[in-house]
Amino acid sequence: MNLKHYPNLPTEKIVQFYTKKDRVPISYVCTTALFEFDAISADVFYRDTPHPEFGNRYFYLYRNSRGEIMIGNADRVESLTFSMVKDSTTDTWFYSSHRHDYIVTDDNQMIDGGRAYTRSSGKTTDFCIRDGEFVEKELVN
Repeated sequence: MNLKHYPNLPTEKIVQFYTKKDRVPISYVCTTALFEFDAISADVFYRDTPHPEFGNRYFYLYRNSRGEIMIGNADRVESLTFSMVKDSTTDTWFYSSHRHDYIVTDDNQMIDGGRAYTRSSGKTTDFCIRDGEFVEKELVN
């Protein structure tokens, strides 16, 4: 699946850092608001095994208003729906990361609303996240 992300932080460096620190593979999943009406997004990462101290498999990182990087449990990401539009020229999927994130694809489609609502100029397909990967929602049920 070819997916366009707009991360807030240098995800490759973060993956390398936490893979080395935790001694388990870490992968970047997406950048999203974790609650419906959040107007900011966080970068979400995944590990196959639960964290030994906190028990979560997903964690998020974002920069707060003072510029500090904050970390938290992002396991709720598997309960979220990601509406996406597919760019017809590149076969790339695009999603809006939060309610004020207006995205325009290469073929001039748009999607907006993050997890709060979906507004788009094209056909949307709903996805969810399972085991650190996006899966078309109708295939999960």
